[in-house]
Amino acid sequence: MKSTIYILCFLLCFNLLAAQNQVQVVLLAGQSNMAGAGNYDELSPKIKKQIQAASNTVRLSFNGEEAKPLSYYDNTPSEKYNFKNRFGPELLLGVTLAEKYPDQEFLLIKRSMGGTALYGAWSPNWTLQKSEAVEKGEKKQQLKLYSAHIQDIKQNISLLKKEGKAYKILGLCWMQGENDAAKEISARSYKVNLKELHNAYKRDLGLENLPFIIGQINSTYGRFKQGPEMVRQAMADFCKENNNTVLLKTTTNRKWKDYPKHTDNVHYNTEGQKRLGIAFGKKIIKLNK
Repeated sequence: MKSTIYILCFLLCFNLLAAQNQVQVVLLAGQSNMAGAGNYDELSPKIKKQIQAASNTVRLSFNGEEAKPLSYYDNTPSEKYNFKNRFGPELLLGVTLAEKYPDQEFLLIKRSMGGTALYGAWSPNWTLQKSEAVEKGEKKQQLKLYSAHIQDIKQNISLLKKEGKAYKILGLCWMQGENDAAKEISARSYKVNLKELHNAYKRDLGLENLPFIIGQINSTYGRFKQGPEMVRQAMADFCKENNNTVLLKTTTNRKWKDYPKHTDNVHYNTEGQKRLGIAFGKKIIKLNK
């Protein structure tokens, strides 16, 4: 009897140790609000200290680059965003996870590109014809962002294996849809395309139960007036109809009290990106309890 208890205790301790040594991976994908327009220099000293502390256990691979300690990225100052140190939801998402699980190591793998559509550049079943129908400019029409993100993920996982590290993918955070809402062909098919996207990630990563957190859009640009509400509803319906999917709800009230925006009423500002990252982090934690 005693030997059985010892064995059980050993297995429990072994499993706990294995879980602690396992790198927890979070995937992030989308367009400009996933890329982020937060100004790092506007964050409070307290938040900056939290980010610096989290960078000891959280790394970020952004658009195919080598994973580095969590931090902002360089931005070329412009009339629209006249600052250099820019960030998206990954910063406070990383802080939220690191503070909840201080003994864990995290890897965030992010791919984003402003002004791109799920119907076009993000489609797992990409075709030039579909891309040309919704993407602006030859460069974006040639983009295959889903394939690029899968390549990013597999390259990072391969490096973890070479380091002798186990890993677990906690989920995918998706912040996209504004460009699909701008045109009828992509707005009307958004729910179908979202299902296709989720299924593709599950298939290509071998994860039947991949958690999927969807940031609900609330921008109203484009010529197809019904588009934004159509895409918002498609996101809500998709999450109701599919397991392991959660909607991060947003308001359409242009005071933007939930996730504040820049004056363009499209892109989340520093406070908005801070709150967005925290919200994504909390959803990830909830889905992995």
